[in-house]
Amino acid sequence: MESRPFQIHIDDEALNDLHRRLQQTKWPDSIDPDGWGDGSSLTFMRDLIEYWRDAFDWRAQEARLNELPHFIAKVDGLDIHYIHVKGRGPSPTPLIMTHGWPGSFLEMEDIIPLLTDPRANGGDSNDAFDIVVPSLPGYTFSSAPRSPGTSPYEIAGLWQKLMTGLGYESFVAQGGDIGAAVSSWLAFRFPDRVTGFHLNYIPGGFSPPLESGPPMAAEETAYKKVAAEWADNEGAYAHMHGTKPQTLAYGLSDSPVGLAAWIVEKFRSWSDCDGDILKVFSMDTLLTEISLYWFSGSLESSFRLYKESKARPLAFTEGQRILPPVGVSHFAKELPQPPRSWVGRVCNVVQWTEHATGGHFAAMEKPKELVEDMRIHFRALRSPSL
Repeated sequence: MESRPFQIHIDDEALNDLHRRLQQTKWPDSIDPDGWGDGSSLTFMRDLIEYWRDAFDWRAQEARLNELPHFIAKVDGLDIHYIHVKGRGPSPTPLIMTHGWPGSFLEMEDIIPLLTDPRANGGDSNDAFDIVVPSLPGYTFSSAPRSPGTSPYEIAGLWQKLMTGLGYESFVAQGGDIGAAVSSWLAFRFPDRVTGFHLNYIPGGFSPPLESGPPMAAEETAYKKVAAEWADNEGAYAHMHGTKPQTLAYGLSDSPVGLAAWIVEKFRSWSDCDGDILKVFSMDTLLTEISLYWFSGSLESSFRLYKESKARPLAFTEGQRILPPVGVSHFAKELPQPPRSWVGRVCNVVQWTEHATGGHFAAMEKPKELVEDMRIHFRALRSPSL
């Protein structure tokens, strides 16, 4: 596998273009400027864009991100961006962590040191991991597929080749959002390589066979109802991504304000922030994430992954099972989540932890809690062969 070090550097022309566009923003009207019921609040967006235009320091964020060891690997013709940090301990376990949308590798920034150097962060050095955090194809600095057919199922194949190229024959996996689907497919497709996996989200497309086995329990029926109601009230973005990603990409590739509004609404709605997004995410964090999407020009390809996922959902037929043991962390303000019995129809669930707080962006919102769940789950699976 060809691999080379990589550093993030956005040229001055791109920064100047962004600043010009922010200065020329054409604002919509709103019957409720402070409210979020119709989408991103006009009042909040004005404050955010003013900060982005006049105070946000991309170069400072870029320098901080470049303190992480970035690489680009050629995998099946795609340039795959990834972060690779070796663990500090007697026998670090290889771990590949996958982000989702509207996230990126940035989601893992705070969690990486907790996992790679547990002793320096209040843990046991025996719980150390070698961390690999790839960017999904078509996200930030990973190149986009040039033809249809790259769903989380195929991405799992890319990830196992990446881990092979890095010298890891056995490894564990973790993910949320789209990353949960990739991690699940990894465990399903490569049970001889993946010794276990951990999820902080069960993908909405996760569909076990219902023809046999026990009838649906009351909590399973309730989940299907809640999930359908959520999709009706909150799922317009996913339907757009999954049907007409190109149409959406025109507007958001041309308007940084439009892109920011599209992303910010999800960080507010999906996090445990009690309606105040700045209680959980700083403007710098939000704008760094938004800027990564903007500067990389990865809008169409990042949206399109929903269409690919829709074409090949995480669905299973009679007799299919994911064999490696899975641990699940369920944070209270997560999107609709199926009960353990639903997941257990396909998976070998050995750990299920309920958290009273936290939301969809667990690695950013509750890094310590997520890390502790991962340590407990993977500790039982460690062996000298890893």
